[in-house]
Amino acid sequence: QLQLVESGGGLVQPGGSLRLSCAASGFTLGYDAIGWFRQAPGKEREGVSCISSSGGSTNYADSVKGRFTISRDNAKNTVYLQMNSLKPEDTAIYYCAASKLFRLCVFNAGEYDYWGRGTQVTVSS
Repeated sequence: QLQLVESGGGLVQPGGSLRLSCAASGFTLGYDAIGWFRQAPGKEREGVSCISSSGGSTNYADSVKGRFTISRDNAKNTVYLQMNSLKPEDTAIYYCAASKLFRLCVFNAGEYDYWGRGTQVTVSS
C-alpha cells in the first residue's frame, strides 16, 4: 500500500530533456525527504539529487549540477526531476526514494525507507 511510482523515463537524444515524476500512494509525501538515485549496468547506485520535506533545501551530484532540477508539489503528492542537456553518461535506471526519518535533504541511500521500481532513462543518438 505504501508505494512510490516513477514515470517519465524513455529514450532521448543527447542534449534533450526529460521530466521524471515520483508519485506516492498510501502515505503523505510531504512529510518526507525525497531522493533521486540512479544505477547504470556494472556500477554502484549513486545519489543524483535530494529535497527536504518542505522543498526548501536541495542537493545535487556534481555530475548533474546546472542540468537537473528537483522539485516537489506536496499538494499533488509528487516529486519531479527535470533533466536537461542530457548526456549518454546519464543513461541509467532512475529511482526515487522517501525517508520517513529525515525531513532535511539527505544524500545517502541507506537513509531511505521506501523505493520506487525505477524508470529507465537512455540517452543515445
